[in-house]
Amino acid sequence: MSADTATDHTAALEAQAKLPTSPDQLLARLSELGITTKTTDHVPVFTVEESQQVSRDMSGGHIKNLFLRNKREEMWLVTVEENRRVDLKALGEKLTGETGGNAKLSFGSADRLMTYLGVIPGAVTPFAVINDKGRKVKMVLDRHLLDCNPINAHPLVNFKTTAIAPQDLLKFLEAEEHKPQLVDFA
Repeated sequence: MSADTATDHTAALEAQAKLPTSPDQLLARLSELGITTKTTDHVPVFTVEESQQVSRDMSGGHIKNLFLRNKREEMWLVTVEENRRVDLKALGEKLTGETGGNAKLSFGSADRLMTYLGVIPGAVTPFAVINDKGRKVKMVLDRHLLDCNPINAHPLVNFKTTAIAPQDLLKFLEAEEHKPQLVDFA
């Protein structure tokens, strides 16, 4: 690991220590909802490639998450299978019902991500909707993930992975008033 990478990892760990909701608070909320999960600790991961290195022995579906916005300040958290290619232009048209510039999606900034979902880049997860008390972010879920059992997601930090049954993830999202729009990305 280079000195720059080590510094980045240290900064990320420090930032994650100050989150609005801790992993323990999230896991307590899941338990309160009657949801059973299994959480594994690992080195911090910031990319799908790094995640694949630590998740080799974890069964089930592995995800990537895109925090997106448009010119109108609408925001989406899109959760898809980790190897899924996402055409942002086509997705923008599907999500907004518009074409051209009005449908153009871009990635939300790290500041916006922390403001609305309370996580840092590299730790984006469907569980982050627990922090969206204003219900500003719309949840989008790859329909294919419902066939994966379990679904593996970060519990608000990028140095842990939590396995959850797909129906339990839906239960959590609905309990947090973020019923997902199911999209077929195939």
